Amino acid sequence: MKKLNWGILGTGWIAHEMGEALTAVNGEIYAVCNVRLAGAQQYAEEFGVQKVYGSPDEMFADENVDIVYIATPHNLHYEAMLKALKAGKHVFCEKSITVNSRQLEECAALAEEKGLIICDGTTLLHMPLYKKLRQIIEEGAIGDVKMVQVNFGSCKEYDVNNRFFSKELAGGALLDIGVYAVSFARYFMKSRPDVILTTANYFETGVDETSGIILKNPDGEMAVIALTMRAKQPKRGVVAGEKGFIEISDYPRAQRAVITYTEDGRKEVIEAGSTDAALQYEVRDMQDYILNKSGQENLRIVRDVMEVLTAVRNQWGLVYPFE
Repeated sequence: MKKLNWGILGTGWIAHEMGEALTAVNGEIYAVCNVRLAGAQQYAEEFGVQKVYGSPDEMFADENVDIVYIATPHNLHYEAMLKALKAGKHVFCEKSITVNSRQLEECAALAEEKGLIICDGTTLLHMPLYKKLRQIIEEGAIGDVKMVQVNFGSCKEYDVNNRFFSKELAGGALLDIGVYAVSFARYFMKSRPDVILTTANYFETGVDETSGIILKNPDGEMAVIALTMRAKQPKRGVVAGEKGFIEISDYPRAQRAVITYTEDGRKEVIEAGSTDAALQYEVRDMQDYILNKSGQENLRIVRDVMEVLTAVRNQWGLVYPFE
C-alpha cells in the first residue's frame, strides 16, 4: 500500500494506540501536534515522528500532510475537522466524529466539495469479521433480520471532574460508548431507523448515565440498545433472523462470532481478522478510501448513526453548553 503522510492532533492514550498501528501499516508518522508542545515532542521521540507542531493551524498548513487524525475530546472534533478540510486534508477522526448531525453534515458537504475523505474511528466498522458476517447475512444464512440487541456498560470511576461526566466536554454514555452500540445496530439494518424511542437517567453533572433506546426502520427491523456508564455490562450484540441468530461478544473489536441455526440448533463459529490489529484495519481502510476513492458506504453509516444519536439527545433535551 502506498505510504501517506499522517498528522496526529492530540497525544492521549488512543493516539498512542494509533501510533503503533500507523507504524505497523504505514511505516512512519509524518507529523504530530499538541497545544502542549512538550507532549508533542515526547510523542515524536517515542514514534520517530518527523515534524512537531504546537499549533493545529501550523500542522494543517503543512502541504506534506495528507491525512489529519483527530484524537482530541469530542467537543473539539468539529472545529479541528473543519479547519483541516479547509486546508485540503483528508480527516480520520476518533468517535464520536462530531457531537451532532448538523456539524457532521457541514463537514461532509465540505469534504465532498473538495474531493476529500472523512471517516471515524468506530472500530467495528473496519473489522474483517463484520464484513464477513454481512456477506453471510446477504447470502440468506439466517433469513431476514428481524431484531438486533446490543449492550454496552462501562463502569467509570465516580469523579465529577472526569471528562466522561463533563457536559462541557460532551461527556456521557451516548457519545462515548453509545456510538459503538448504535453503529452495531445500524450496520446490520437494511436502512436508517425512522422510529426512535428512548429514555435516560442522568449523572449529577447533567450528562446521560444510563439509557435505553429502541429503533425501527422502514423495513420493519428493530433494535434494542442498553447503555450504562456506572455499571458494567457485557459488550454483547445479537443479530436475530428468521432462520438463526448471530452472537458477538466484545463486539467493538471482535474477531469471533457464533451463529445458531434455529431449525436444528446447530452452531457455527465464524472467525476473521484479529482483535489486536483493530486500529491497523482502520488505517488500511482509510488509506484505501483515499487511494481508491471508496468509503462512501462507511460515511453513509456514520451519518446515519449521528442522526440517531442527535435524535436521541433531542428527545432527552440534553444540550451541551457549546452547542
